Amino acid sequence: MSVLHQYKTTVTWTGNDGSGTSSYRAYSRNHVVSVINKEDILCSSDPSFRGDASRYNPEEFLVASLSSCHMLWYLHLCAVNNIVVVNYEDQAAGTMQENEDGSGEFAEVTLHPVITVTEASMQEKAIALHHEANKLCFIARSVKFPVNHQPTLKILNNS
Repeated sequence: MSVLHQYKTTVTWTGNDGSGTSSYRAYSRNHVVSVINKEDILCSSDPSFRGDASRYNPEEFLVASLSSCHMLWYLHLCAVNNIVVVNYEDQAAGTMQENEDGSGEFAEVTLHPVITVTEASMQEKAIALHHEANKLCFIARSVKFPVNHQPTLKILNNS
């Protein structure tokens, strides 16, 4: 039997500069993402779409969600396979294409995790587990574009 999990957020538009959406340039794209008992996140649209570059945008959240989900599954798989990870950092990048009608979609996201493990004997399995993590990641399973992986593995004291 499957288990259902629910997630609730509140998105509040804070960009009414006095005349609402009376024109395309009359309003800010700023908004706040809130989750009960957590700090608010200041957001906007991508600067290409009149957003505030100092705030997070939905496209960055999507890339970060894929990276975070992959990392959490990867660390879990390493732990249960006796692979000791002591450092993990990912410089994830996503490519979104904008269509002539103004719509758009992501074409791909590529994760570039740099992982440090404690033993050279763990190297082969540590690399292979990225494929398994991708198959288990809830977010990667939910998107219709490829999520690629280009991991780099380091050995503690051999980095």
